[in-house]
Amino acid sequence: MRIVLLGPPGAGKGSLAALIKERTGIVHISTGDMLREEMKKSSQIGLQIKALVAKGALVSDEIVTRLVEYKVTHDPQMAKGYLFDGFPRTTQQAQDLDRILAKVGKPLDFALFMETNVEMILSRLMGRWVCRQCGALFHIKNRPPKKPGVCDVCGTELYQRSDDNKGIIRKRIQVYEISTKPIIDYYEAQGKLRRISGDKETVDVHDDLVKMINEESYQNQKSSGS
Repeated sequence: MRIVLLGPPGAGKGSLAALIKERTGIVHISTGDMLREEMKKSSQIGLQIKALVAKGALVSDEIVTRLVEYKVTHDPQMAKGYLFDGFPRTTQQAQDLDRILAKVGKPLDFALFMETNVEMILSRLMGRWVCRQCGALFHIKNRPPKKPGVCDVCGTELYQRSDDNKGIIRKRIQVYEISTKPIIDYYEAQGKLRRISGDKETVDVHDDLVKMINEESYQNQKSSGS
């Protein structure tokens, strides 16, 4: 199974990505993780990324695409299938990804778009608490800590991110919708866009996901046999 995962901040992409990986065993490719790994290794490209981050500048599309291309062409685990999370972010990146995947004979099966309403996103993000030490996530309603303000994992203080407030969240959603609509249109024009509700409870999203994956697998097998 070869998938691109799309959805606004707070849609629950992280949880869904974990479910997909558990269900299928495919490689989860997070561009954020890739950038952090390169900085940690202090590779040549990692030093470039560090310099940009230190200045508060955005990492260019060109750098991110180079990392993705290297991953796709050098990781033997890609043969099992893949899930792209956080990439592509622009139509140009989507076109570049198609080119890269075609070159290695591993074209995308579908793009999975998590549709989520604004009020649900606000509820999720404004209720989120993070551990200062280990980064564990909690939610005031959905996953409250056993002791208020204290991490269940390591006992360290919990805090709320400065950008988890209504004004900034709404702005992030607006920016996402403007930048992502062309990508959604791009995959829809290819007949590769699939939609799943991010408003449902995790167990219901899981059921919808399993049904979708089973249907896609059946169609792929049917196509291969014809």
